Amino acid sequence: MQKKKGLLDFQRMKKEGEKVTWLTCYEYPMALFEEQAGIDMILVGDSMGMCVYGYPGGTMPVTMDECIVHTEAVRRGAPNTFVMGDMPFLSYQTTTEEAVRNAGRFYKEAGVDAIKLEGGRRVTKVIRAIVDAGMVVCGHIGLTPQSTGQFGGYKAQGRTAESAYDVIKDARAVQEAGAQLLLLEAVTPEVGKFITEDLEIPVYGIGAGLYCDGQLLIVHDMLGIWQAFKPRFVKRYAHMAEDMVKAFQDYIREIKEGKFPEDVHCYKMIEGEAEKLAELVKKQK
Repeated sequence: MQKKKGLLDFQRMKKEGEKVTWLTCYEYPMALFEEQAGIDMILVGDSMGMCVYGYPGGTMPVTMDECIVHTEAVRRGAPNTFVMGDMPFLSYQTTTEEAVRNAGRFYKEAGVDAIKLEGGRRVTKVIRAIVDAGMVVCGHIGLTPQSTGQFGGYKAQGRTAESAYDVIKDARAVQEAGAQLLLLEAVTPEVGKFITEDLEIPVYGIGAGLYCDGQLLIVHDMLGIWQAFKPRFVKRYAHMAEDMVKAFQDYIREIKEGKFPEDVHCYKMIEGEAEKLAELVKKQK
């Protein structure tokens, strides 16, 4: 059983140069496996909109209720891992009061250790309010999927000096607002390195280069389950989609050919009971 890490551990790891490992997760069995492997952090991301539900709108249709249900399942599967709930679209953009209430739901109903929300300078008021309510906030800047319409699609950020400086200003604002952790998505390694060294809080990357304090990937991407597209920053450590399709095909073929189930897959009657059953059936005719 691994020892659960907390904020103090992540701060120490940043100072000592020890990288944090982070994956998304949406269900109980996967949470079991991730904890068994020794992952440091789990994010129950709104990426479930694509990976679990297949919503055409990606992350946008995901609701608080869906996030809570999946986070509860992950917490049960990974009781000794730092679990973070992802605030879905419109769960924190309307009013500060609603943002605090929704963040609190993650704590009260799913037992999270932190929540994550997207945005830089424009969400500092919300970050402050959630932190003031006693909760841990992870900021998320760079490419923020809930705002891809404003970016013109899923495009890397900070590729010019001016846009890079905008990302840096967002990072500083998020830390100033009280966020204890920060996620950088789809920025250049130069920007990732500068922000990681500039901020006192741990900075983690998903497509932000090697210099961040740790790395996050979507589990369906790194396992090769998600097939619709492969972001540039994804490394596939397995090819489970191909393995699963082959397993399904083998299953179908063996049933059609009468090869499954075999005797080893069947229950046995107690010795002599088959004959008794035959007699009972015969008498009833």
